[in-house]
Amino acid sequence: MQPEVITMPTAPAQTTLTVGAAICKALASWGVTTSFGVISIHNMPILDPMGVDGDIRFVAARGEAGALNMADAYARVKNHLGVAFTSTGTAAGNAAGAMVEALTAGSPVLHITGQVPVEHLDANRAYIHEAPDQLTMLKAVSKRAFRIDDAASALDVLAQAASCALSAPRGPVSIEIAIDVQAAQIPLPESFPELEITTLQPEPTKVAALVERLRTAKRPMILLGGGARGAGAAATALADAGVGIVSSTCGRGIVAEDHPMSLGAFNCTDQVQALYAACDLLIVAGSRLRGNETWTYKLGLPADLVQIDVDATSDGRCYPNAQFIQGDAPAVLAALAQVAGELSLDPALAGDIAAARETMVAALRSDVGPYTALVDALQARMPEGAAWVRDVTISNSMWGNRYLRVGDQHAGVHAVGGGIGQGLPMGVGAALGREAGAVVLSGDGGLSLCLGELLTAVDEKAPLTLVLMNDNGYGVIRNIQDTTYGGRHYYSNILIPDFALLAQSIGLPHRQVSDLADIGAALDEALAIEGPAVVEVDMVSIGGFAKSFAGPPTVERK
Repeated sequence: MQPEVITMPTAPAQTTLTVGAAICKALASWGVTTSFGVISIHNMPILDPMGVDGDIRFVAARGEAGALNMADAYARVKNHLGVAFTSTGTAAGNAAGAMVEALTAGSPVLHITGQVPVEHLDANRAYIHEAPDQLTMLKAVSKRAFRIDDAASALDVLAQAASCALSAPRGPVSIEIAIDVQAAQIPLPESFPELEITTLQPEPTKVAALVERLRTAKRPMILLGGGARGAGAAATALADAGVGIVSSTCGRGIVAEDHPMSLGAFNCTDQVQALYAACDLLIVAGSRLRGNETWTYKLGLPADLVQIDVDATSDGRCYPNAQFIQGDAPAVLAALAQVAGELSLDPALAGDIAAARETMVAALRSDVGPYTALVDALQARMPEGAAWVRDVTISNSMWGNRYLRVGDQHAGVHAVGGGIGQGLPMGVGAALGREAGAVVLSGDGGLSLCLGELLTAVDEKAPLTLVLMNDNGYGVIRNIQDTTYGGRHYYSNILIPDFALLAQSIGLPHRQVSDLADIGAALDEALAIEGPAVVEVDMVSIGGFAKSFAGPPTVERK
């Protein structure tokens, strides 16, 4: 007797899916593997299928600002799209400051937020989470802002928004999606839209004119900004030929910072001013010439200044120029590198750059005083490939932005817009985007703004070491009050938590250093941990820097 064969009915093929599920699959098709955000009733139709699929890691930040900072830093170190989700209204507003930071840095971030149901859109009915004219708010802090209020066009608009974020000039893009559209069913796509990422190629005649300028120059220099990332090989070839290199803080690592022709990010000193005075051609590649890197536009730049930028509004915005080339900076530098071997440059330039660098480093070490031991110990232990992430704090302004070398053009992350409290969440995003993790520099005042994201770091086992410089308050504000406001320390001596107890409460390894003779061992211990760890530097016990930092120079050069 033959056994009975039971045939199970075949499950019907899936023919539809929700817009939320389609968004997850589209993001995955574009290579997104990690996203950040805060879950809410107004984004659950997207985040629930994201959890079901498991193709994209979702990092649950403790606040929307932190989530966007994480996505921003992740985008910078990965050179790819950073994705963050927030809820509607108040939550989208919470992300605004972090969006301004991403906009300032030119980070390709896709901010996906919710919106009230279509039938209530723009009716100002005080629907839960509604913000009147949310789209205008998003436009103010984004490169562009989009709305999806129709299920049929959802994927096309999503692709347009992601393409916009990644196209030159890069920047954060917001997209609001009505909650009922997120949950609506659409036909299962046969394929997902391709991203159309555009670059801006420079006019060949203008590039040829710049090549001729370079051929006749004797003491040329190149200022590399963040827009020149990707030009490492070309810029290095020019440096090898004897062209001087200086970097903005966003352009660090494009040329190795220990290259003999590089000044690194030393840019507001009398030595740099002297070099510019003797420079007969300065090529500004992808830099905004920001105020705090030009003595608030009082730094004297050569008359023969050529500016390269994808943004046409950069032409003469901060300094007059002899030539402006709108286009991709790496493409222009690649053309210049082709004639690197034909240049006839002043051999004294190399010696002048070396002498200036030596003088500036010696002066910085003198200003840092006892903390040179910290800088040296950290430099010797910086993991190869790790991101170097900095909050706005005295230590970063003194040495983090220029003295501690970064390993490559995507390894340096800092709060370009100058807002404190963004370093830790940026560190989480950067650590999850780099195989070697991240080392994060923060002050106690800045860390107080984002303490909740310590929980995110522990929850996600983010491979980061937090170097916490604790001077028990807003140290830079106190210094400004000392120099400008008669030493009256109103509102700057804030209450600081016991970070050791705080770390213990969430299972975060913590080591306090009150004597810099112990800093090497503390760093070794922290860096050996698989996951986050804190090295707290007790600046009250150790003492201050040899030179007080009271903000960047703005009018008079010192």
